[in-house]
Amino acid sequence: MSAHHLREALLFLALAGILVPVLQRLRVNQMLGFLVAGILFGPHGIGDWAGGAPWLALVTFQDVERIKSLAELGIVFLMFMIGLELSPTRLWSLRRDVFGTGAAQVGITASVIGLCAYLFGNPPAAAMAIGLTLAMSSTAVAIELMSKQHALKTALGQKCFAILMLQDLAVVPALILVEGLAGGGGQALAWTLLVAVAKAAATITLLYLVGRRVAKPLLSSAAVQRQPDVFVALILLMVLGIAALTAASGLSLALGALLAGLLLADTEFQYEVEIIVEPFKGLLMGLFFMAVGMAVDLRLVAAFPLLLPASVLGLLAIKAAVVALLLGGWGRLGWATALQGGLLLGQGGEFAFIILAYAVSTRLLTPEASQFLLLVVSLSMLIAPAAAAVGAALARRERAGREAAASNSEPQPAADLSGHVIIGGFGRVGRLIADVLDRQGIRYIAVERDRHLVDHARGQRHGERVFSGDAALPELLRRLGVNEAACVVLTMDDPHAALHAVGALRRHYPQLCLLARARDEKHARALKQAGATEVVSEAIESGLQLAGFALGAAGMSMGAAGFHIGQERADLLARIDDRPAV
Repeated sequence: MSAHHLREALLFLALAGILVPVLQRLRVNQMLGFLVAGILFGPHGIGDWAGGAPWLALVTFQDVERIKSLAELGIVFLMFMIGLELSPTRLWSLRRDVFGTGAAQVGITASVIGLCAYLFGNPPAAAMAIGLTLAMSSTAVAIELMSKQHALKTALGQKCFAILMLQDLAVVPALILVEGLAGGGGQALAWTLLVAVAKAAATITLLYLVGRRVAKPLLSSAAVQRQPDVFVALILLMVLGIAALTAASGLSLALGALLAGLLLADTEFQYEVEIIVEPFKGLLMGLFFMAVGMAVDLRLVAAFPLLLPASVLGLLAIKAAVVALLLGGWGRLGWATALQGGLLLGQGGEFAFIILAYAVSTRLLTPEASQFLLLVVSLSMLIAPAAAAVGAALARRERAGREAAASNSEPQPAADLSGHVIIGGFGRVGRLIADVLDRQGIRYIAVERDRHLVDHARGQRHGERVFSGDAALPELLRRLGVNEAACVVLTMDDPHAALHAVGALRRHYPQLCLLARARDEKHARALKQAGATEVVSEAIESGLQLAGFALGAAGMSMGAAGFHIGQERADLLARIDDRPAV
């Protein structure tokens, strides 16, 4: 490694080691901090003064292109981590959003932005290229923002992720389309696009089928298990190797990394691999955001004091509006939640750097126009955290209003109830309890925060007995007749939500019979300490039932097996009651 390369590596590690803890202490968005650091320590920041003060060259980045190529690895590891959290079945379930909502978003957004570019005097072909370029969002930025908002596994997060996936798939057709626009297009362009799509589908299918047969046996081999360093090397080889193969076939590196993650998503290595890769992803993602900041030339910002801010805000407004309309209409999300998704995807994307460079090389765009558009994309990434925060605040306000409306409306069902059961959470466990109570003629009322589950339940035979709201709100349960209820059963899947609900209800209703679902023994002890009357642990009960079946299979009589399982259950419950949560 040359002294120049070593200096830049040391500078980045110093910024990462000092900047991140300071940002965490100040509660500043980490992504925004790296972007600002890239502006300040890049060639267009204090690096501009390096000629007059040579010592400044020691604390600035000069070779931005090399840093950008290294920063692409951050996107690769990010997509690999996303793939680890998915499964092929879950991904297949997103196909409607990927090829429906995602394709509509790219098509509509590109058309609207292209029309605006044409009205501002760009030739039709250049306007189409601009529209297609700016229709893409940043996977790295959007995923990071959704992760900070804990939205990745929500309905909104899945729909936004589906749109981002389609955009990743559309990069190669976009490059072909740019080349066709520069050359005049025609039937040859349509044929080239068709061949590219078929080639992409064949490559993905082949890599996945072959990878499934190779990955797990290779990682399970005895030699690999005895040597952790070999295990790490194979993981890195898999990520970078599959990414390189997809890139060689004309697809993106990010798509290959996602495919590598999917290969390991359903294996026993999933969590071990996540622990290994997480530090690489964090550092390289920081480098990516710094590289984006380095592309911002503050002198050009001053040269366009009105046009540049208007273009950035216009891009955000157009993309947010299109995504919000699609998610609110087609996606059936609440309008504030849909707008939150629009603001999450409102920024420009990293693929703009690739597409615009290609457009300049084919002379479809001038270098000046390309530089201006790159500045628009970079600044849109810079304001993305603020836009996402606004969207999240609007969504929270909508949810709070909906829960308040639920607590202030339709109290009549509880007025004539006594001895009924209130179910907090109407997912799979809540529905099962409701079915059992229904068959025994016991009345119940259910409360569920997820609006989609409420709408689904109200369309089924559960009818008017399911309400939207938070079971942790004592006032809402009072309106549902909690004082006359036989018990409240909390079935929510989120451990923190269940713990919060138990504590809140116990404080307001000390005599209430409160039954709660726990994830494991530790969670069960915490719920008991918070005030739950009885707790049922999924892990304990499933283990005891399987143990009972195993005793029977081993020759023990049903009565004896039941007795021993009962003893084990009593011992475990005693431990939950007596031992403090840790």
